[in-house]
Amino acid sequence: MRERWMVYAKRADFYDIGEKFNIDPVVARVIRNRDIEDYEDIDKYLNGTDLSGYDVTLMKDMDKGCQIMMDKINQGKSIRIVSDYDVDGIMSNYILYDALKVAGADISYEIPDRMLDGYGINERIIEDAHTDGVDTIITCDNGIAAFPAIELAKDYGMTVIVTDHHEVPFDIDKNGNKHYRMVPADAVIDIKQEDCNYPFKEICGATVAYKFIKRLYELMGLAWEDNDKYIEMVGLATVCDIMVLQDENRIFVKRALQIIKDTDNIGLKALLIANGLTDRKITAYDFGFVLGPCFNATGRLESAKVGLSLLLCEDEEKALREAESIREINTERKSMTEDGTKKAIEIVEEGLKDDNILVVFVPELHESLAGIVAGRLKEKYYRPTLVFTDGNDNLLKGSGRSIDGYNMFEELSKCRDLFVKFGGHEMAAGFTIKKDNFDRLRKSLLDTQKLSDDDLTYKVHIDVAMPFSYISEKLINDLDKLEPFGNGNSKPLFAQSNVSVVGLRLMGKDGQFGRLTLQDETGNRIEAMDFRINNFIESIKLWFGEQECDRMLDGQPNNIRINIAYHPVINVYNGRNYIQLRPDRYQKHTQEE
Repeated sequence: MRERWMVYAKRADFYDIGEKFNIDPVVARVIRNRDIEDYEDIDKYLNGTDLSGYDVTLMKDMDKGCQIMMDKINQGKSIRIVSDYDVDGIMSNYILYDALKVAGADISYEIPDRMLDGYGINERIIEDAHTDGVDTIITCDNGIAAFPAIELAKDYGMTVIVTDHHEVPFDIDKNGNKHYRMVPADAVIDIKQEDCNYPFKEICGATVAYKFIKRLYELMGLAWEDNDKYIEMVGLATVCDIMVLQDENRIFVKRALQIIKDTDNIGLKALLIANGLTDRKITAYDFGFVLGPCFNATGRLESAKVGLSLLLCEDEEKALREAESIREINTERKSMTEDGTKKAIEIVEEGLKDDNILVVFVPELHESLAGIVAGRLKEKYYRPTLVFTDGNDNLLKGSGRSIDGYNMFEELSKCRDLFVKFGGHEMAAGFTIKKDNFDRLRKSLLDTQKLSDDDLTYKVHIDVAMPFSYISEKLINDLDKLEPFGNGNSKPLFAQSNVSVVGLRLMGKDGQFGRLTLQDETGNRIEAMDFRINNFIESIKLWFGEQECDRMLDGQPNNIRINIAYHPVINVYNGRNYIQLRPDRYQKHTQEE
């Protein structure tokens, strides 16, 4: 993967910002690098706590949908929720089910089976609902593209409310103009609609469901007694659906992280215990890479209803058993993902690595893991990536992950006739094709792509080129005020050039960790802990040769000079605080720099 390091050069009065908000000027620079410039916006970024967000009535069809729901509850009609099977879908379903039940609704839920149904509401689910006498369907985190299912529901005389956050489907005419297509639901609540006036378009499905419920309770005159109600679910879904951690999303996630250890949800508390998260600070990383994957694993390897059942569980002992079972499912998923990723890399290396778009068929890969493997390939090669697996009935199912500069949803829309089914957004997609169309699709995507070398070069954005001598505990504590980190609010990244490696001590059972002693040009030394030390050692061998690498490992003087991009942290050991670096990546230093 080609990469280029780029230091931000955005301007502002960093000293004035620092003085006004009692933060280090370097931290003020980091905030400006996140395109937050207005003092009111900076204050909201640092101190915002208002969970009410924007006026929910600005969402198109919000009041219409809530009025329909209120009437159906009052009439005692049978209502069914249909969600997606990922974290966002599970959290959306839970919010709607729990709140509508309290509101007096005759409520049930359904979640598509990933293997049997694929993504979103479909005709089978509608047929089952009709058989069960369901009057009203409300979707969450899906539905905006479910034309056959919703048309069937309307043919049966059902009422349908769609709540979603995905892109509205469109056709592109021969002149390149988009023509949007709307499902025939009774109310469509989706902030991506062109004529929806809600000012922030980057919320997840669980947030839409949460806002729907709050507005419904307001219209029904029901008390919203707990201001934090459902915020843990909203925050978890926001992080796991990779929404930008800006604006109201940031406030939701920040609050969710603060309260999750004290959650009243028995199932969620049990999952914290099962994953050993009760005795330390919970971060957005734990949402995205520990808790979230557990819920996702249920939908991938068993049924997402298992995850929803945990959230609905009211017995502590049962919840602990279910949480441990879900953790074990996720452990199995991790192992299968590693095997699938290795096989996919072999396929790419055998003949696809020069392609600007990777279209990979991995027959033996579990279809639920295609998206994860696509993401791994995208990270390794920095290419838009589509991964396909064997489906049923001469079909291939797959998922795609994209890079900046390549709108996957729009590009796949140009090949709509080759798909049996597809949906998604700019950076990701899910799809089904006939096997016979695989080569045609690959050729079409490669022939029409216009990606340049610059597009295919990963840009490493450095916040500040900062010498080791500037790092202090106060600076690190000030940087912590910028959490939570994630999409749209990346963890601050600093860099130093022409660094010597004075020492390296291998640690861990298999020497998989390394404690580096680094020295900059002015003689300042600092410790760095690298948890991927084998990658670093292989790079040193490649850049400087075996002999120099051996000298480094033996603690001898050497000619190794590197550039390092890093995060500073405070490491607590034996009751004392030590400043350490966490390396993000390295470069070979050259004299031209």
